[in-house]
Amino acid sequence: GGVGEEGAGSQGRIPMICSQEEVVIPCASDNDSGSVDLQLSNLENIKKDPSSLELTDSDISDIAGLSRESLTESFRHLTQKGPLSEAVVERLIQSIQEVFDGELQSELEKLTFLRSLSSLSRTLPYDETTESFIHSHIADIVRILNMLVEEEPVHSLFSSMHQEVFVTITDLSYQDVHLLFGSEDRADLFSLITKSIITLPSVTALIQLQEIMPSITNPVPFQCLYRQTFQAFSEMLQSFVVKDPHLENLDTIFKQMDPWLQSTKDHERARATASMAQVLKCLSRHLSLKLPLRFQKLGHLVALMALLCGDPVKDVAEEAAEGTHYLLHITLRLKCISYDKKNHPSLRRAMKKCRELLELYNIKRFYSCPFKIAQVFEVFLNSNELCQFVMTTLDSLENLKHPCTQQSAGELLVTLVKNAESRFEKVPEIMGVICARLSIISQPRVRQQIINTVSLFISRPKYTDIVISHLLCHPVPYDRHLAELWRTLEVELSSTTWILWRLLRKLQKCHNAPTQEKMAYVAVAATDALYEVFVGNRLQAATFRLFPQLLMTLLIQIHHSVGLTMSDVAIPSGLYAEQEMSSEVTPLCFAMQATKTLLLRTLCWQEFNIMEKNKGWKRAFLRGVLLGVVFCSALLERNHLLAHKVMYLLVPLLNRGNDKHKLTSAGFFVELLQSPVARRLPSIYSLVRLKDWLHHGNSVFKFLALRGLRYLIKHQEMREGIKSLLPCIVDLLRETDEKIVLLAIQILLQLVETMDFTTLTAMMKTLFSLFGDVRPDVHRFSMTLFGASVKSVKYTDKKGVENQVLDSLVPLLLYSQDENDAVAEESRQVLRICAQFLKWKLPQEVYCKDPWYISPSEAGAVCTFFGKKCQGKVNLLAQTLMFSKNAKLPIRRAAVLFVGLLLKHMDHSELKMKGTDWIKNDLRDLLSDPEPSLRIIASRALFRVHKIGAEPDPRQSGLRTLMGYLPT
Repeated sequence: GGVGEEGAGSQGRIPMICSQEEVVIPCASDNDSGSVDLQLSNLENIKKDPSSLELTDSDISDIAGLSRESLTESFRHLTQKGPLSEAVVERLIQSIQEVFDGELQSELEKLTFLRSLSSLSRTLPYDETTESFIHSHIADIVRILNMLVEEEPVHSLFSSMHQEVFVTITDLSYQDVHLLFGSEDRADLFSLITKSIITLPSVTALIQLQEIMPSITNPVPFQCLYRQTFQAFSEMLQSFVVKDPHLENLDTIFKQMDPWLQSTKDHERARATASMAQVLKCLSRHLSLKLPLRFQKLGHLVALMALLCGDPVKDVAEEAAEGTHYLLHITLRLKCISYDKKNHPSLRRAMKKCRELLELYNIKRFYSCPFKIAQVFEVFLNSNELCQFVMTTLDSLENLKHPCTQQSAGELLVTLVKNAESRFEKVPEIMGVICARLSIISQPRVRQQIINTVSLFISRPKYTDIVISHLLCHPVPYDRHLAELWRTLEVELSSTTWILWRLLRKLQKCHNAPTQEKMAYVAVAATDALYEVFVGNRLQAATFRLFPQLLMTLLIQIHHSVGLTMSDVAIPSGLYAEQEMSSEVTPLCFAMQATKTLLLRTLCWQEFNIMEKNKGWKRAFLRGVLLGVVFCSALLERNHLLAHKVMYLLVPLLNRGNDKHKLTSAGFFVELLQSPVARRLPSIYSLVRLKDWLHHGNSVFKFLALRGLRYLIKHQEMREGIKSLLPCIVDLLRETDEKIVLLAIQILLQLVETMDFTTLTAMMKTLFSLFGDVRPDVHRFSMTLFGASVKSVKYTDKKGVENQVLDSLVPLLLYSQDENDAVAEESRQVLRICAQFLKWKLPQEVYCKDPWYISPSEAGAVCTFFGKKCQGKVNLLAQTLMFSKNAKLPIRRAAVLFVGLLLKHMDHSELKMKGTDWIKNDLRDLLSDPEPSLRIIASRALFRVHKIGAEPDPRQSGLRTLMGYLPT
């Protein structure tokens, strides 16, 4: 039967009318939300008797006006009109059981079920039947509630279903029946109902929805219903913490609210913050803690609330400030119970420091300043909680889009680390998050605050090696974010030498370790780190102080690095999983750039020049002598007389030793050729030596020779001697080492105008063979040099290279369709140069960047132009068909399309006389190409060939103009 009046909710359902009074949240009276006046007198006992082991509530109430109410329950008691009769209880159980066994159809049935369940909960304290029924059907209740929430539409604030669900859960919670704790399905229900209220559309959106959906009507204005629903949700959460001695429920609530507190949507963040603030407010009133405490995320919660206090949305900031006020009270109580007696003095010191800090601040503004909040909470947080605080702040930087909020987070981070920098235990994890977050922070000031955090850690001797070791575990060369970190370290002068010394020791330890098959990755990483530090020059005083050790160590690293590539380095597994290592990167490059930057920063500009000038070391080579000489020369740079004597002995030493030492010597020698003094070197010491290296069997020597020639070529007086080496340099264009080919092209570009005709034509032939090289840069720059060669041909020699230029037209034309934009653009530019050489004016369609297969009219115009211009000069058809086998799809497709266009315009009678089998064979092969567009284009071209062969009478037309395409 019906439930009647006795079936009303045990708390009393919220009336379906909206009064003018604001909703009053139980457990959180409004009359205490603003009072935070300091009361300092009660802390005098700390000064008078610091040895006292007892801390009372009065000690806590002195801090930030955290007055503590009586622990008697102030939450709203259940509105009871006396016990329910047995008959009523039976009817309630029967109606609820029917729902378990059947289905809920109408909204009335759903509401009746919820209110029956609430009414039944009133009988739990005295009715064993009810207790047995409820506890044996928890899973059914959870299932039904889950269904009710899931069935609610997105605009569910136009119904009271959410509100009724929350009230029902609250009623049961006050009777110690927790429907949202203890199992996976209950946790899922908690997550669902939290999401259902937090993610409701904003009030503004709902107003707009009501305007455009007149069918949605309700006698209660939905704004009032929203407040009632949100009140019910808040009451539900508070009911969980009224009796929460171990803070298990707080832990669960925070897990649910955590993602919403960090939501990027203002209305979701505001709802979550308001909810959490009311939970903390209620908990602070009814805090009765017992060990063990289950809440292990205090640092995370403090960080989030502090950040929210600086939120740009006013409502969020105000709610967070209130929540933080009560969180401080909870923290003090929590620390009082968790500290053992031997730690009471440290707790008293922390409370005294907290009191002193709060004395400095205007309390009304205190809770709107995240970094001040951090200062106060920091004194109570343990090392694990401090790490949580830092990690949360760092993680939040990704979600904090507002510049002011990001800045607050940065200030918060620096403040916390500066005040508690010696109490962290998870520094590597913190460094990992910092390095990951640097790339998403664009504000310069915030970036510097993050880097300042690293600076604070690295300057503490306790953490220096830990931080350095972590930073050295990143790919080299360092990306711009890590490079910026190394370059902009902000540390006190007294710490600079220590930090640089520890970084240097990382490299020295690699040198002192037993010889391994591969070089230690730390050696390369530390070398690159030293380079970045030298570039930033923030540790300048330490660099001068440690200059001898730095130079010696880097020169040793150069010796160890000669001839090695990164494949010879023991790179940690997975370090380069998502990025390719450039072939330009070698351990030697890092060592050389670090050494040169060191010399530059220490004002040793003449060091390399002095090494060049002095020759004459007559003694036998001894291991380490080279390093000693260079070391001495650096130390004695300002004593010119002594320095010159040392340098006089140096050059012969650089020519002796094993292959590794010789390579090192060659590297030094080549780098010194950048100096203006190089122009005064006799050719026997420069050009003759470089010529020998050009023919050396070791490709590294060839590379160094070309590098040296590139330095010398800038001296006009050296060019004549270099011209004699041109044939050798041209031969290097055939090298497999890409670096050698590209360097040779760079040199030849500067000398192309001075070449004799024989060398020029030989070079053009070699360059032509590099068109289409699988190395994109070689392909591109070989065309660049080819174009420069065409431009440099003298008028009298033009006939001699005309055929080479004509033969280059089809490749250049087809490579203008390359998928590499740089290669395609270079092809078009060189094609223009060749046209100028031939005195042709190219049609504008040649410069169209769209692929031919989507621009058939442009392709047709290009085909027509070259068909007419190349008449009888170039076998366009045969040459184009060769590219139909190219490995690159865009080139194959362009070639087949061009063939089809040529067939369309050719003299069919002549083509039939020459035969078409050779064309058909190539085109048929393309019909099995995996690319559909290419198969279509090839089939069209093949159709044209078949059509030509099927014509009964050859057309006698004037289209014999393209017979130059056909082979003879």
